[in-house]
Amino acid sequence: MRPASTAEQAAPHWTLAVDDVAAALRTDPARGLGGTEAAGRRERVGPNELAGQGSTPAWRLAIGQLANTMTAVLATAAIVTAVIGDVRDTVVILAIVVLNVAIGFAQEYRAERALTALQALTRPAARVVRDGEVQAVPAAELVPGDLLLLGQGELVAADVRLTQARALRVDEAALTGESVPVDKTTQPLPGVDASLVAERRNMGFRGTAVTGGRGAGLVVATGMATELGRLAELLQSARPGPTPLQRRLAALGRWLAAAALLVCAVVFTAGVLRGQPVELMFLTAVSLAVAAIPEGLPAVVTVALALGARRMARRRALVRKLPAVETLGSVTVICSDKTGTLTGNRMLVERVWTPAGRYRVTGAGYAPAGAVEGDGDPEADAWLTRLLAVAAACNDATLRPPGEPDGEWGVTGDPTEAGLLGLAGKRGVTREAVERERPRVAELAFDADRRRMATFHREPDGIWVAAKGALEALAPRLQPADAALAREAAAVAAEWTAGGRRVLALADRRLPALPEPLEAGEADLRLVGLVGIADPPRPESAEAVAACRSAGITPVMITGDDARTAAAVARRVGLLEGDAGALTGVELARMDDADLAARVRTTAVFARTSPEQKLRIIAAWKRRGAVVAMTGDGVNDAPALRRADIGVAMGVTGTDVSKEAADMVLADDNFATIVAAVAEGRRIYDNIRRFVRYLLTTNSGEIWVMFLASLLGLPVPLLPVQILWVNLATDGLPAIALGLEPAERGTMRRPPRPPDESIFARGLWQHALWVGLVMAAVCLGLLVVARDAGWPWQTMVFTTLALLQLGSALADRSERDSFFTLGAATNPLLLGAVLVTLAVQLAIVYVPALQGVFRTRPLGPGQLAVVLAAATAAFWAIEADKLVRRVRARRAAGGGGGVRPPGGCG
Repeated sequence: MRPASTAEQAAPHWTLAVDDVAAALRTDPARGLGGTEAAGRRERVGPNELAGQGSTPAWRLAIGQLANTMTAVLATAAIVTAVIGDVRDTVVILAIVVLNVAIGFAQEYRAERALTALQALTRPAARVVRDGEVQAVPAAELVPGDLLLLGQGELVAADVRLTQARALRVDEAALTGESVPVDKTTQPLPGVDASLVAERRNMGFRGTAVTGGRGAGLVVATGMATELGRLAELLQSARPGPTPLQRRLAALGRWLAAAALLVCAVVFTAGVLRGQPVELMFLTAVSLAVAAIPEGLPAVVTVALALGARRMARRRALVRKLPAVETLGSVTVICSDKTGTLTGNRMLVERVWTPAGRYRVTGAGYAPAGAVEGDGDPEADAWLTRLLAVAAACNDATLRPPGEPDGEWGVTGDPTEAGLLGLAGKRGVTREAVERERPRVAELAFDADRRRMATFHREPDGIWVAAKGALEALAPRLQPADAALAREAAAVAAEWTAGGRRVLALADRRLPALPEPLEAGEADLRLVGLVGIADPPRPESAEAVAACRSAGITPVMITGDDARTAAAVARRVGLLEGDAGALTGVELARMDDADLAARVRTTAVFARTSPEQKLRIIAAWKRRGAVVAMTGDGVNDAPALRRADIGVAMGVTGTDVSKEAADMVLADDNFATIVAAVAEGRRIYDNIRRFVRYLLTTNSGEIWVMFLASLLGLPVPLLPVQILWVNLATDGLPAIALGLEPAERGTMRRPPRPPDESIFARGLWQHALWVGLVMAAVCLGLLVVARDAGWPWQTMVFTTLALLQLGSALADRSERDSFFTLGAATNPLLLGAVLVTLAVQLAIVYVPALQGVFRTRPLGPGQLAVVLAAATAAFWAIEADKLVRRVRARRAAGGGGGVRPPGGCG
């Protein structure tokens, strides 16, 4: 059930006066609802809770993991190996199936917890007025018409139309993306854009936090009818699709399943037609079909992803879903939130102006470190000292020294006021020291209507007034002698505002006594200066944006913040150049999906966007074929994090909702960490591709040997048990070691691979076919020579094929660089795997107990030398092919031609 927001009035709450809203809700704006009426409404509209989607039974989640081609092929292979009596392969394959089902089940289960985290934002208790008395009730019992009281540090427990707002400021960043707490008002707002939550300044929204002042409001929406509930519905509908790797492996599974069936039919039919025993050919065909299926692929992929996740964790990127590790390597577009992602989510003073000069402020965060740099003139310093005293005195925030978890200075109260304290601290001025010297005796609080604040402090010879606010609010209250100064200040303020900074004016005056009324003390003020405040970019953001571009990735900013502020930050990090600006949510709302899909490629910044519009932007990029990563930290980002190919949440500033909806969490909230994660994702995909190329090449060799022997009328080269051993040996240690290969040179200087690129692209399947034919030619040629010479030809073919595949593993470490350039030391695990597999193969040939199992005979020294020489053929063939490719690439580069690698989003 979706509770009604109100009595289904015609006009939105924010457009109406308080008395009209109260009338529509049938409530008293001063005394609230009666207890009996509140109970009746709760029966009708239900509890003030977010409705969860029906939970999926665990058995259905588990069965869902079996619904992919590779798992089905592996299960079939397990049945076949059990039928032919190969218990060892049956156990291995079933273990791999169980492992993959378990991992997929865990991922699905954790994904369902995103909505649970959203529900946890509800405050367990709320202060309401019922029957004219203040009561504490569970937040779940709030109903439309309740009069909810709000105080500093409290979470808003339902959507309310404000009836009182005494210096009330609310942090709505988690819901809207606004970097600055919103000054609330009680006045009706008939002209605001209905699509923008941030414009409804006379409303309070569930899940947001009161940072200053106090207020009250009539509850107009509860449960799923709130703005938070609307986000919950978006989150439920924003189901992610399969990752690029999952799509590629599914296609590979289908291809291999078809190939296995074809191999079975051809080999069995050819053998029977040549007079071979039906039973032998059935076992041979089935063994070859099993060999064609890379049952080790899911295990190697899982190992590669898990180890990649561990490496990312050491670099402060925590992976919640293993496929996300590889998906990062496919990313073509990174859509980043601004506040807390590209910026530090701290309101810091960057510029200072006084009647004697300008200053530039250095240092990071709220720490009293850095400098206020000016011309050093004594008169200028006197004005600056005066300004810093006003900034510290006319202030209700408190700074906390560094502590856990991030070791940085924290803030209690309004972030803008904290920025003023941080400025004062850089010159050794603190609020505590100012108030010890000049105790505060009265104040006029800041609110949205006054747009200014004043505090009154006792001095030995009277009262000192410290004031701050918007320049337009203070200018009419300045002494007449400051008129020219006010005009100069207005020009400075316009310059700073155009650069995306918030401007505050500071002023003071002295009085012989505390005025009555206090408002009289705000007349004849003396302007002492301006401060320019901004949420500055993280120091590493510009470098990270540049690194994205060099890697062929398109960085995009999507924020709910003001367009001018967003554009200013975008220019500082390199997202915008020249006069380019941001596309606003209002402009976006006028576009249909086709227009938006055409516009996204040329738009780097989207500002003042709603959660639904973030989903539209991601969908538009996906229609262009992009693989999209989305970063964010707020509740409003959660649906987009879920819809993107990979969602990246902030670990420090991020809400629990955003973290649960994301595939990866940045423990340091550092945009640059994403770049490192992309490099790791590319390395992992390269390794998976190495493994697939190697595995298909070796399987191709086995198939060509058996198939061509049948066509040429040669005896059956390998027995079923020998085929299964060669398959097990190559799918084992060498394949796993290839999955741990270090990153190649230039990994982050190439474009992303096209999202629709097959895993067989860029010559992989051709490589598998021709190298497999080389192996078959060597083995069948050796068969003919050894048979004519009276040597143990089947043992020699068996051993040669196994060692050819080991040589292929060494050469297949790179599609471009020579093994001798890479060196064995860069992947010692591969060298060790090759040596161990070689030792086991020789044991099969020379250990009597194993000879009986594998039907082998010992080889003489000369015969072994021939085998070892022939087994290097695949290695040298692959190295020669890479040499030809490198020569061609150098010639193409020298001639100014060359072929640009495919990438981007078109």
